[in-house]
Amino acid sequence: MQFDFDRITDRRNTGSLKWDAAEAELPMWVADMDFQTAPAVLDALQHKLQNGIFGYSIVTEEWYQSIISWWNRRHGFRMQKEWLIFCTGVVPAVTCAVKRMTNVGDNVVVQTPVYDIFFHSIENHGRHVLENRLKYEGGEYIINFDDLEQKLADPLTTMMILCNPHNPTGNIWSRQDLERIGELCRRYHVTVLADEIHCDLTSPGCDYVPFASVSESCRESSITCISATKAFNMAGLQTAAVVIPDERIRNIMLRGLNADEIAEPNSFAVDSVAAAFGEGEEWLDALREYLAENRRYAAAFLQKELPQVKPVDSKATYLLWLDCTGVLGDAAELGQFLRRETGLYLSAGISYRGNGIRFLRMNLACPRERLTEGLNRLKKGVAAYENWAVKQC
Repeated sequence: MQFDFDRITDRRNTGSLKWDAAEAELPMWVADMDFQTAPAVLDALQHKLQNGIFGYSIVTEEWYQSIISWWNRRHGFRMQKEWLIFCTGVVPAVTCAVKRMTNVGDNVVVQTPVYDIFFHSIENHGRHVLENRLKYEGGEYIINFDDLEQKLADPLTTMMILCNPHNPTGNIWSRQDLERIGELCRRYHVTVLADEIHCDLTSPGCDYVPFASVSESCRESSITCISATKAFNMAGLQTAAVVIPDERIRNIMLRGLNADEIAEPNSFAVDSVAAAFGEGEEWLDALREYLAENRRYAAAFLQKELPQVKPVDSKATYLLWLDCTGVLGDAAELGQFLRRETGLYLSAGISYRGNGIRFLRMNLACPRERLTEGLNRLKKGVAAYENWAVKQC
């Protein structure tokens, strides 16, 4: 089957967070795609619509089996049904885990630069962020294990949030890295919350390793958050799953998810996931090919037209992490300038902490025509910004 990822869909005036922007602006910031979801998902939603009744919903056997089969088939991880808990989203699950598995005043380790909402989940509930800053060497990010062990060994550290694959850097952590993290966390009695929402958006030929699949240490000390929403572009349907092999941790989280009222599905949440994981494989593989070509296209454009902006080599996500060190001035200021002067709306890297102050984040998940427009706006805007910055000196 052929899928048309070049099709331009007008999302303005549809209540879209991403496209709630001025008419002349081009939003390439928040992580949702400008592609319609898989046909199988649309068919499942249409079937639900035709029924016309949207009462209370249950989590069906099809939901469980679609997830179990997908992770076994595509990622080599054999889950058990009782490990799975429905949740309305990965972020609500992360926040719930922070509240239930740690105490006020505890430390939670994150590997920065990283998804900024983690900081909100931690700090809004009276916990402290401990940054295990990733080393940035030769245009690549690696884990600083000496620093990580020091942070985990702190008696007040009770949780680590692991982003696997990593947002925004696009790292797919190796089995060896994950095993080492698991051993350290077990040694220091630290629970690992693994956010694996980007796991199905790896480049063709690149496989991700589920943290809980690596070893007994990883499995028994972990809470894993997964979802079809990122890969199948249906975040608005509010559906995710929490995978918890350890019975004690699972019972704590089950009570927390229910107490927070985030464990009940809406009318579309269950059927959409069953359709995505049950029938969406061909569409997803075609999408991954298209995204990989977008990444190659963007890298070639930058190398030729804008060499002072360097993309970090990424094997996952559809996000381009742009090193702006070679641009005169400040990256956060550059982002504001780009939006004001060219309409290009990117995410400011400073929000992700670590060395993010030097970066901007660009969303590549759009038709190539739109990507080309964004890259041209970036080129034009950087030139104008550097001219402006010189005049300010």
